[in-house]
Amino acid sequence: MKLRFIPKEERFFELFQDQAKNVVKGADLLAELVGDHARTDDLRRQIEEVEHEGDITTHEIADRLNRTFVTPFDHEDIHALAGSMDDILDYMEATADRMFLYEAGEPTPEMKSLAEVLAEATNALQKAVEGMTDIVKNARRIIDHCIEIHRLENIGDDESRRALAKLFKGSDALHALKWKEIYDHVEDAIDKCEEVAVILEGVVVKHT
Repeated sequence: MKLRFIPKEERFFELFQDQAKNVVKGADLLAELVGDHARTDDLRRQIEEVEHEGDITTHEIADRLNRTFVTPFDHEDIHALAGSMDDILDYMEATADRMFLYEAGEPTPEMKSLAEVLAEATNALQKAVEGMTDIVKNARRIIDHCIEIHRLENIGDDESRRALAKLFKGSDALHALKWKEIYDHVEDAIDKCEEVAVILEGVVVKHT
């Protein structure tokens, strides 16, 4: 019988859970911004603050990784997971920033749909990350949440294609270019959620 021992360095799990909470908070604020255009500047600033909190958490993970010999799972997986979650926050901030700086106007129904997909994906991500405290016991739960993220990423792709098709049919070129960049940042954030899911799936496979 092959025994598998996963060392417990609880602080890593706490930091990843903190980062997952930041990601969910950022997505919720972005969805709120998209639904309340009048508060774009205020909500943009709140998202920026969440992104800065995320940077602090990412740096703490990196620092702890450099000082810890025995980690809960592979160093490269910890590094990749921290980086991908940080990227999600970066893309959220970029989305809100461009909406404000470009004076893009009232968000489209398609933008609202994309923001909702992102919020749902981050919630699934948070649940998957929470399961990492006991990878063996929670393997099925983690995988199920990752599958949900993959499903939402496919929906996000479809929503993005529809949004771009509609955008370039009826808008002037400058308006279309502004919103294309905004849509791209949201889609990138959703793609990064899927990247997190792939990393987590790999970790589960290695430890079960």
